[in-house]
Amino acid sequence: MELKKLKRISDYEWEIPKEGEMNVPGRIFGSEKLLEEMDEKVYEQVYNVACLPGIVKASIAMPDAHWGYGFPIGGVAAFDPEEGGVISVGGVGYDISCGVRTLLSPLTRRELSPYIEDLLRDLFNTVPSGVGSEGEIKLTPSQLDEVLVGGAKWAVEKGYGVEEDLEYIEEKGRMEGADPSFVSLEAKKRQHRQVGTLGSGNHYLEIQYVAEIYDRSIASAFGLFEDQVVVTIHCGSRALGHQIATDYLPILAKASRKYGIPIREKELVCAPINSEEGLQYFKAMCCGINCALANRQVITHLVREVFKSYFPDIFLKLLYDVSHNTCKVEYHVIDGVKKKLYVHRKGATRAWGPGRAELPPAYREVGQPVIIGGSMGTASYILAGTKEGEEKAFGSACHGAGRTMSRNQAIKSFRADDLIEQLRKRGIIVLGKSKKGLAEEAPEAYKDVTLVIEATCKAGLTKKVAKLMPLGCIKG
Repeated sequence: MELKKLKRISDYEWEIPKEGEMNVPGRIFGSEKLLEEMDEKVYEQVYNVACLPGIVKASIAMPDAHWGYGFPIGGVAAFDPEEGGVISVGGVGYDISCGVRTLLSPLTRRELSPYIEDLLRDLFNTVPSGVGSEGEIKLTPSQLDEVLVGGAKWAVEKGYGVEEDLEYIEEKGRMEGADPSFVSLEAKKRQHRQVGTLGSGNHYLEIQYVAEIYDRSIASAFGLFEDQVVVTIHCGSRALGHQIATDYLPILAKASRKYGIPIREKELVCAPINSEEGLQYFKAMCCGINCALANRQVITHLVREVFKSYFPDIFLKLLYDVSHNTCKVEYHVIDGVKKKLYVHRKGATRAWGPGRAELPPAYREVGQPVIIGGSMGTASYILAGTKEGEEKAFGSACHGAGRTMSRNQAIKSFRADDLIEQLRKRGIIVLGKSKKGLAEEAPEAYKDVTLVIEATCKAGLTKKVAKLMPLGCIKG
């Protein structure tokens, strides 16, 4: 990206000045190096989103931003329904509520070490992964409707977890507003055996340890300590979320024409939030969020069962569950006035600061845990949300490292067997369903996550709490 087209606000904050059809300026967070490495398409997509009706404050991109469908991946935008604000499939993405949750163990790396190979293999055999993977839970359409309304709460009621888990999930494990009647039968058919499955692509299940703590006070509130073994799960709403997006793209394309909304890129099709089409998509998308929350909850149960077979006396406590492909109703202060907004985060993580009533009491004084996954074989991070981040970016942060290489480029550039061997030499065991999938996810296909985290924290969006390093990784 050409820096000369941007106005420097600070070393880690840049502006696309409002011009032409833009309703608000663009705002991009990142260092000079990260911005120079960003695809020019990120600039274009931030600009295009700024032209949408009812957008408030700014069209925002995070330090890990890269080209996406309509919105950049790493894009954030909030819309005011009272000012003609819109809702867009492109602002949520195909993998609705793709997100991460981290489970805390009382074990140290040394205590786990003798069992890591066998335990990882048992997890690989227990948690279904890979393209089209199916689990043991088989649901009728009416039973699936219960999942789409109930989310993680449904899973806990069915015995897949404990009541305390719900306290540590966004929306307490259940997104209000879901209506399965607006989800197609095709979407439901595709999902009927996918609850409790990891999927493919960049999704993973990883055993990690706490390699470094940066803020001991916040780490203590989160229950983190040095050398602690943790487990992180990264997946979403599987086939159902993808089908919802596929179904609503043409509906919102028609709505864009019906309501006379100028569209600068075809994947930015949208509808007024308060229109019939906009409300239908929102209700279907809420079903997708609940599906993802239930999915990660069932996987959590499976992980706990495997750990229990090795360590009968321990319990894996849920640190937090955060999504990064959503549109949520939130209240934010704009020009001194508290407003109800629909905040799109596409490849961006919600990151509430201290004091938010939505946070669990244990975290309310320090801010929300923000879980940022690295690429396969690299560090991941636990951050904390800040008040400054709420003011600058609607309480949002990056979601990962961000790709620098397309999947096809990665497949041509890397061999799975070489990657597995290289990572094993570094003490990291990798198990995958597909060699092609492993090549796609080579660490070199991503940005340096440490630079992304530094920029996110230096911009004031988050505080750095702890670094996690992988011991074993399961990929689809």
